[in-house]
Amino acid sequence: MNGGLIRPGRTFVDDRGSTAQLHGIGLHRDDDGTWYAWGEDKTAGGTFTAVTCYSSPDLSTWRYEGDALVAGDGDLGADRVIERTKVLRRPDGKWIMLLHVDTADYGYARVGYAISDTLTGPYRYLHSERPLGNISRDLGVYQEHGVWYLLSEDRDNGLHIYRLRDDYLGVAEIVTTLRQQNRPEIGYESPTLVRRDDRYYLFGSDLTGWSTNDNMYTTATDLAGPWGPWRPFSPEGSATFGSQVSVVAAAVDGGHIYIGDRWLKDDLFHSPAAWLPITLRDGNAELRWHDQWSVEELQS
Repeated sequence: MNGGLIRPGRTFVDDRGSTAQLHGIGLHRDDDGTWYAWGEDKTAGGTFTAVTCYSSPDLSTWRYEGDALVAGDGDLGADRVIERTKVLRRPDGKWIMLLHVDTADYGYARVGYAISDTLTGPYRYLHSERPLGNISRDLGVYQEHGVWYLLSEDRDNGLHIYRLRDDYLGVAEIVTTLRQQNRPEIGYESPTLVRRDDRYYLFGSDLTGWSTNDNMYTTATDLAGPWGPWRPFSPEGSATFGSQVSVVAAAVDGGHIYIGDRWLKDDLFHSPAAWLPITLRDGNAELRWHDQWSVEELQS
């Protein structure tokens, strides 16, 4: 992709001519307008190689900034699974990376924390935890008023929203736990949360393994709830245009961007993604297909 146009369902090629490893993306827009992204390097397939970092002026052309975190031993061993990297800026200027840390059988189920003096890294891995004793798989983050929150899928109890500690290196408390209304024994995975006007929009994917599904969203005016019923935000039966939500991000001019992974389980390295504008208005979320679009076209 080039020229500022985003064509959903295709892979990005970086400045080296390589497939950009933006899987399970974490996204940050810096003060100068530059976008930074961290993704899962799938060179080794499902097990850990590295967390890659890229920059972009327009979410279409990507520059490789290097490996922000690389395989080592223990939690970062080459036999481990490292997913869903998200990066937060702490008030003291340090950058904190949160990761889903797991074993190949997904039995470890922990949140990992790493730290760096710079946005692009390298990051120094610190530790992992099961937040408040709960298992944690797919994760997301949300920030407001100087407070960061961890969104974490707990297969045993539901989808938790946690408040992070002041140092961002652990969980302080549960704000609320959400479950599916039709299957109240479980929640949704791959969570992401944004606020538009006076309302929160929380998105997630059903627990269907590699198979895609109609991803859902719910809204509330307070993080602690009450939260409304879960509803699809793409055409019913479209399986979210064959993707799984990774991030819904605020962009320029009040618009929002949906980024959904299209996992190719036999070729994770080349898995593309669906990057699309998403409309959030008056408590409703709507995702429509666009053959191509640019960030400049986004409107509130």
